[in-house]
Amino acid sequence: MPASSPPPLASTPADQATSAAPSHRGALLIVFLTVFIDLLGFGIVLPVMPRQAEPYLTALGLSPIAIGATIGILFSVFSLMQFIFSPMWGRISDSIGRRPMLLLSLLGSVIFYALYGYAVTFPADQAATALALMFLSRVGAGIAGASVGTAAAVIADCTTPENRARGMALIGIAFGAGFTLGPLIAYFGLALFKQQPWGVGALASMLSFIALLIAVFVFKETRRPGARAAKEFPSMSRSAAVLAMPRVGTLVLIYFLTIFSFANFEATLARLTESAFSMTDDGNFLVFAFIGLMLMLAGGFYRPLAKRLPETRLLATGITLMILGLGGVGLVAWAVHSGAVTRGWPLDKLFYAAAALAVAGFAFVNPSVSALISKSADADRQGEVLGVNQSFASLGRILGPFVGSMLFAMNATHTLPYLAAVAVLVFVAALLPRLGNAAER
Repeated sequence: MPASSPPPLASTPADQATSAAPSHRGALLIVFLTVFIDLLGFGIVLPVMPRQAEPYLTALGLSPIAIGATIGILFSVFSLMQFIFSPMWGRISDSIGRRPMLLLSLLGSVIFYALYGYAVTFPADQAATALALMFLSRVGAGIAGASVGTAAAVIADCTTPENRARGMALIGIAFGAGFTLGPLIAYFGLALFKQQPWGVGALASMLSFIALLIAVFVFKETRRPGARAAKEFPSMSRSAAVLAMPRVGTLVLIYFLTIFSFANFEATLARLTESAFSMTDDGNFLVFAFIGLMLMLAGGFYRPLAKRLPETRLLATGITLMILGLGGVGLVAWAVHSGAVTRGWPLDKLFYAAAALAVAGFAFVNPSVSALISKSADADRQGEVLGVNQSFASLGRILGPFVGSMLFAMNATHTLPYLAAVAVLVFVAALLPRLGNAAER
């Protein structure tokens, strides 16, 4: 039986319904911990997963190209699951509440990171079993991690319109903290397990379990008791209705393109530092930690600015910083690989400065877009609308690394990923005036 057309989503700003929302410090703490632990587990597994998967793939007799493709699938399936499930989890949280969805998310992380640790204990002659379990663990972790939209909805529940952007910045700070500490914990923490391969999964699972216990005892439901319960199951038609809301469609497109551009940089960062500066794996650990630290610091700097400046201006500032930063990274890549400038100082300093600008800009974009979308959505549909936004962010994280990795290999100077990112961001900058026009309607 064909699905009936969904009723149009109300676009009444959430400001009106949440202007008296309490701060719910405990709830905001759990949101921070949920996102932080999610990224922490991701950051712990990220640096070692290719090395742990490669021996199994080699044992199966796969070609180098097939090995690379399979490792790429292990990475991208995590974001693919978030793309599929983020709107679903958000809309379900609008119906049954935020608390059960966040608890389920943390429980899933406990189970599937533990499964990853178990998968890498198999010997090489059981490579097919090991890889199947690794794939299942990545699928499960991605489904469990599709809760960022729900986490953003908790912030919308708990903040007034004036503090919405400052609240959303907590998610960016949690991303930065998790991305910073994850690789460092993987680097130092494995000593606890005497470098056993299952140690990374055990670490991520243990941290998720700690966050789950805290959530069980601290987190109280934030969805308003009188809020309307969603009566329709999440569907493509519902997502299309979200995108048709005034302002929201443009904001989701801006967010998708920004994530896509930044993912070009993230996916090629380790290869660039190796080709341009001959960095070792240990050096790359520190570079990734630097990126996460910049995310965290910029997010902290954003919060006081959000008290005085509108989100649209902060968003424009973030896009500008990203253009300058990614353009600078591309300039460094061209200077090194074309032989125009001798390697070493000041190129390494320019690289770090450009990367810091790009990351700071990204840290400004994240909360600005989330706050603007939240204010443009009906108070009873925060989970659904913010979930759709996170779904398209996940799509950007799927396509960005794929395109960036291909572009990196297409030219000897390795500048194409950064030039493409800058071109996309210039297009994004051209979309920004539409937000003002939509606001006037």
